[in-house]
Amino acid sequence: MLGRIRGMMDSLRPSERKIAEIVLKRPHAVVTASVAEVAREADVSQPTVVRFCRSIGCSGYQDFKLRLAQDLATGTPFVDADLMPDDPVAEVAAKVIGRAISAFSRMRNQLNAENLSRAVDILAAARRIEIYGFGASGIVAQDAQNKFFRLGVPVIAHSDVHVQAMAASILGSDGAVIAISHTGRTRELLRSVDLALDGGAPVVAITSGGSPLAERATVPLLVDVDEDTSIYTPRTSRLSHLAVIDVLQVAVALRQGTALGENLARVKRPLRERRMTERV
Repeated sequence: MLGRIRGMMDSLRPSERKIAEIVLKRPHAVVTASVAEVAREADVSQPTVVRFCRSIGCSGYQDFKLRLAQDLATGTPFVDADLMPDDPVAEVAAKVIGRAISAFSRMRNQLNAENLSRAVDILAAARRIEIYGFGASGIVAQDAQNKFFRLGVPVIAHSDVHVQAMAASILGSDGAVIAISHTGRTRELLRSVDLALDGGAPVVAITSGGSPLAERATVPLLVDVDEDTSIYTPRTSRLSHLAVIDVLQVAVALRQGTALGENLARVKRPLRERRMTERV
């Protein structure tokens, strides 16, 4: 929840931004505060507080407080684990791994089960899956291709701007798209998503809440990670996106039933032939 609010700051109304600043500064206090107390501190009306909650994807103030409490209960916020130049290597390892663990814990609590089920329905029914992403998200897309093709489903990952747009324009309604972007604001990716949607293909998006990609997607899978990818190379967001891909691939595989074992056996056979025999 805190990561989502930080990511949406620029898109919030000025009055809503005042509420967001209070939440980010004193999240534990907000969990126990009434809507009237938050409105008074932010110098806004109570309806504005409710509108802020809905803007960040909550049904109302109580839903917002519940999600915020769950967020805080998962562990130390990322900002408390900032790396320092004089940190010993063991401390660097602890912070990097701890941040990943915290991100997975938050994601597990935040992922919408209904949307996950809808996404699996779409991917399991698709006759072709195309996966779109750029940069670090393009690497995640390549990993997704490597996972899904083992199920015997025609799948390809596109990270070239022009090829991606052309492929999206001819995909059609019997295909499906997985669009991956932490910010959800890359113009070229949004264009490809629009082209796929125009052709009737459903889009499953792995992205941040409140982003243009989330708003466009047929099914958004929101992964809100407190990470500034405009400055730093994505780490926790990339790992979180990879985990969501694993969830989707495993769930789709289970839908295949007995066909799954047959597909995996055929894939493994040429791999075994390439390995050296063990010495006795």
